[in-house]
This record gives sequence, structure tokens and C-alpha cells, in this order.
Amino acid sequence: MLKRVDIRYLKKPEEVNLKDPVMIEGLPGIGHVGKLVADHLVKVLDVVKVVEIYSHHFPPQVIVEKDGLIRMPKNEVYAYKSDGTSPDLLILVGDYQSISNEGHFELANAYLKIAKDFGVKRIYTLGGYGVGRLVEHPYVIGAVNSESLIEPLKKAGVKFEDGEPAGGIIGAAGLIIGLAMLEGIEAACLMGTTSGYMVDPKSAKAVLEVLMKLLNLKVSIEDLEERAKEMEKLIAQIKEIQEAQAMQWRSEEDLGYFR
Repeated sequence: MLKRVDIRYLKKPEEVNLKDPVMIEGLPGIGHVGKLVADHLVKVLDVVKVVEIYSHHFPPQVIVEKDGLIRMPKNEVYAYKSDGTSPDLLILVGDYQSISNEGHFELANAYLKIAKDFGVKRIYTLGGYGVGRLVEHPYVIGAVNSESLIEPLKKAGVKFEDGEPAGGIIGAAGLIIGLAMLEGIEAACLMGTTSGYMVDPKSAKAVLEVLMKLLNLKVSIEDLEERAKEMEKLIAQIKEIQEAQAMQWRSEEDLGYFR
């Protein structure tokens, strides 16, 4: 039977034998920024799936795939064994975040348990920072649970803005770094500025570039660059529509005298 939060280890930590790994969380969120980055890393790195997480706190549904075959919603953790030039990684990806407040805490506790089981020494959570308008040149805002992380993040290009995000960091990206602080694990949240209206590969690319600097990691970003170019075309089309609407509104306003 499925537990409220059901952690299923496909490989034991000692089988994978990671050395002081860094955990990266990239679950669905604003602009899917974090998810795009984490999914990209899973795609381009030589990873192995080590954990599956099922939960009552995911939406009450199944996912229908090719040929009508269904599967349960789940989140997954992948392990990457480095060649020594960058840290070993645990990458948390998946279908959903919790649909309830209580579930967010229970799932975040589960993610921290997995991190501790694998000996994680640092965590980076990834997400989007919605600004409510189209962003031509996205940048990365940071939040940390340890003052010692501020300077390294600044050197990697992360900006710190007092009191931002004003409403706090909601969901896994925020709770994980908060709970990690209580467990004595250094953690930071990297948020790419985004409109919040659409999936944003351009913002994801900005976050990935910062993350690569922090981890001394070199990976191809070609896929994200292509998707970012497609998004730029879409933004240009939206701007044309907005400008046309604005001109029409001004024209109608000028003709108001004749009505």
C-alpha cells in the first residue's frame, strides 16, 4: 500500500558511493525554471536513478503515457558520479509539488532524509522569481541559509536584493533550505527572474550558467539555448500584439470627439 510519503530506494547510498555530494532540487514551479535546469542536467549527465518518491500529497490522478499506458505521479532522485573536476551530485526532479501545505512539509522532510542518507554537504534549490512582466535579460536572485554562502554566490553572478522575494520563497525551493538550516546543511536558493506567465527556458539558461560556475561543471546548454530562441520569437510576437492594441486604443481615444 502507498504511504503518505513513500520513499523507494532503487540503489542504496553505499552502492552509489558518492563523495560529499551536492543536492540540486528542480521541481515544477514559476516558469518551470528550476525544472528545466534539473531535467537538463539529468539529460546531459551520466546519471543513475536512485530514488522514487510517491505521495498522497500529489494530485489524485495517474499520468497517461504512450499507447495509453499509465503510471503514478512521482518525483525522482538521480545520482551523478563526477570525474573529480566537480562535485558528485544528487538531482531531485519530478512531476509535482504538494497540493497541500502539510504535504509540502512532509515532502521536504523526505527530501532532507534522502540528502542525509547520501551524505549531502550542500543543497541548491532552483526556481523562478516572477516579476509580472516580460523579462528580456533575466538574472539570478539568491537566498541562503548561511552567511558563508553569500560571497561565493555573488562571485558567480547571483544578486541579493533586500527583502526579495517579498512574499518569501514558497514550496520545496524555500522549505528545503529552511529545513536544511535546522539540520546543519548549507543551502541556497537560486531564482531566475521571469514573467511568471509561461515556461521560461531563457531564465533557466541564466540559472544553469550560474550553477555551472558554482559547481565548476561544464555541460552543453544547446537545448536550452534553442528553446530560449524560440521563446524570444514568442515574446516578440506578444510585444507586436501589445503595441498594436495600444495604438488601436490611442486611435479610438482620439476619435472620441466624433462619437
